[in-house]
Amino acid sequence: MVRSALARWFLSFSPTPITLGWPERFRSCLGALLGISVTAGVMHLFVGDTALIPLLVAPMGASAVLLFAVPASPLAQPWSIIGGNSISAVIGVACATWITNPIHAAAVAVALSIGAMFVFRCMHPPSGAVALTAVLGGPAVHALGFEFVFAPIAAQSFALLGVAIVFHASTGHRYPHATRSARDKGVGSPSASPGFTREDLQAVLGRRNELLDIDPADLESLLLEIQLQSYVRGFSGLSCADIMSSSVVSITSGTTVAIAAAVLQRHGVKALPVVDERAFVIGIVTRADIARNMKAGSFRMLAAFIDRWFAGPGRSALTVASIMTTDVSTASVTTSIAKLVPLFAAYGHRHIPVLDAQKKLAGMITQADLIRGLYRQTHA
Repeated sequence: MVRSALARWFLSFSPTPITLGWPERFRSCLGALLGISVTAGVMHLFVGDTALIPLLVAPMGASAVLLFAVPASPLAQPWSIIGGNSISAVIGVACATWITNPIHAAAVAVALSIGAMFVFRCMHPPSGAVALTAVLGGPAVHALGFEFVFAPIAAQSFALLGVAIVFHASTGHRYPHATRSARDKGVGSPSASPGFTREDLQAVLGRRNELLDIDPADLESLLLEIQLQSYVRGFSGLSCADIMSSSVVSITSGTTVAIAAAVLQRHGVKALPVVDERAFVIGIVTRADIARNMKAGSFRMLAAFIDRWFAGPGRSALTVASIMTTDVSTASVTTSIAKLVPLFAAYGHRHIPVLDAQKKLAGMITQADLIRGLYRQTHA
């Protein structure tokens, strides 16, 4: 019995599987490579090789892991790295200055840093190493005094963060991670009575009384998507062709914004696929796109004036080509509706164009179409 309990205890240390695909793993490694390289290059450009300020400090390696490998983590957000590292550097330098015993100073610095990060809501694990570096970094670090807070810590934190923002934007990732729950995106449980509410989730998290490395809104979105996925699994026989609206209204990229708004109003729809002369989908324009265009004010008027200047008198009106979304998620007529769940639930899509075998526009699926299709199948 003792041997069995010991074996189970050792097995509890086994790592959990990583579900991330290899392309995404490579992307994380590439991001860290660029982040550390650019950070060191920026420091070399401004301080040189002979300066007392180190070109890189060890905690930046840990920050790079968070920023590039787990960018959705609350611990990896901009305020976390900037606030956490800066506050911990201040505390570390203060402890190194006022506490003579380095072991005592190190322990107090890390403890106070954690407390301060809780207070200022900027929890960032590498910041504990920043506090330790301020205390145990040696004479060169101690000679900097509170300058250590600004360079290297703040300077390298801002440089690494800047690379992360540019890198994630250029590779199609959402960073900083703007949390938005599935209910805010219009995605809910397929049943009339949802399995849980946001208040239920907050109550359970409060009872657990521990810090989870996931935003509650992300957790809610994940649970709702799992709930919907389990419901849809029983209807895998349904395809997009069974539930799509085939009488879809489309426009071309040369359609003016004013005409597009009129078409949306006349047909009572919220989105219009934009097609080329071969009926291939090249974009989508929504009521929200047009509303943002109207709110742009003087900046949009300036853009329209520039368009008229270069386009000439024959093409003076603003067209949907300038406001449409070109990165459009589409589905095939033969696609199972189960595969639409991530598009609607995780990515917040509300309208998905459906393509035929020739990749031409065949219809449109909305969240309402999906729910109606499931309802018909259930009550058939």
